Formats: sequence, C-alpha cells, structure tokens
Amino acid sequence: MTSTTKVPALRTRGLTKSFRGFQAVTEVDLEVAEGGVHALVGPNGAGKTTLFNLLTGFLTPTAGAIEVFGEDVTGLQPEQITHKGVARSFQITSLFENLNPREHVELALQSRTTQGRTFWRSDRLMRRFADRSAELLAEVGLSELAEKPSGLLAYGQKRALEMALVLALDPRVMLLDEPTAGMGIEDVHRTIELVKKISAGRTVVFVDHNMHVVGSLADRVTVLQQGKVLAEGTYDEVRADERVITAYLGEASNA
Repeated sequence: MTSTTKVPALRTRGLTKSFRGFQAVTEVDLEVAEGGVHALVGPNGAGKTTLFNLLTGFLTPTAGAIEVFGEDVTGLQPEQITHKGVARSFQITSLFENLNPREHVELALQSRTTQGRTFWRSDRLMRRFADRSAELLAEVGLSELAEKPSGLLAYGQKRALEMALVLALDPRVMLLDEPTAGMGIEDVHRTIELVKKISAGRTVVFVDHNMHVVGSLADRVTVLQQGKVLAEGTYDEVRADERVITAYLGEASNA
C-alpha cells in the first residue's frame, strides 16, 4: 500500500533576505499545512514582516525558494502570487475614506476580472458584483454599514472591511499581518471569532503579538528570533519551550 503526503499550502526552503549585509531572514524552512491556521510570533525585528513580504512577492529573496501548493513562486510579483491563490492584509489600514464598504468590495471583486485595471466604473458594470459584495460584507459583519463612508468607520470595523477585501480575491491562502493591532478587548474578541469563521476551508497564516490571540487561533506556531526559526509546534508546546520563555514570553508564558 502506498501512502500519499499532502502538499503544504506554503513551503519555504532556506529562505534568506539580506539588506546591504544585514540578514533580516536567514535560512527559514517553513511548512504551512493546507487548511491550517499558522501563527508567526516574535518581537519587533524578528523578521516576521520581512517573511510576509517575501511570501507575497513584495520582496525578492536573496536565497532560497518559496512554494505555493508545490509550485515554485520564488521571485514572482505580488499580483502573480495573488493569482496563485495567496492574498494578504497589511498591519496599517489603507482604505479610501470617501468610499463606502460596498464600493471597496466591488472594486476588489472587479480587480479579479478583465476590468481590473480600469479606473472608470459604470453603474451597470458594478451591479454585477452587488450580490457577492453583500455576501462578503455580511460575512465580516458589516452589512448595516455598507453605505457608510469608510473614513467614519471605527478602527475594528476598518480591519473587518480589510478582511472582506482579502476574501474578495477568493484566496486559498490568507496572510494576515497583525489583525488585532491597536484594538480594544471587545474588538480583539470579535476579530478572533471572525478569523475562525473565515478560515473555514482556507489556509491562514498570521502575525500577532497578542498571545491570547495566538493561543485562540493557531494550530501551529513558528517563533522567529533575529530572522531565524527558534521553535515550532503547537501553542502549548511553544509556550513551554525554555528557549521561547527566555527569549520572548517571560511572564506571559504563564498567561
């Protein structure tokens, strides 16, 4: 009897990025299982955002390889990697304040069509996206705010809208950069529940400094230190790792 090994959703081999002699990421081997929720943790300067930028094509590796479902995507541009089924959110919100959530999502849906690079939009063309836009806004809890200018949304609502924009790309893999950064306790709880909901049937990789968020969401945790993988395992395994306790968690390891 032959056994089959499932191809990881994301895999890196010896991934390295140098900036004028400074090694931001050094020989990172990472495997993200399809359908899993995988967290990247570590202090500022650990290389998390650089790794995100490498995975999504915003940076080109100095060495190493990146695979998406077994396909080599090393060196591809961000839009090419998006077409492979990978989409990301950013740590800092970047919305058009005068557009409402419905218009944002319609634009994101349009970007996947042959009209994706067309700035002029007719009402007739955009009506084709109305149903799907409504579905996505409902999924992230923004139905009642669909027509409200985005500049007037609360911070947590803006982050939920960004989730809808990522979902509009119909990704197989979602990369979320600090999805709860700057949020109060209530918004953090809502975001945890939202990520649980949208992760169904998808692969999620996220960065977050909040260990409660990591423990609530992640199947696997990779800890980075100075651009290298320090430890990996389940949340409980990583939390109990003496190297991690010493390097990062301290008293938080007892939380």
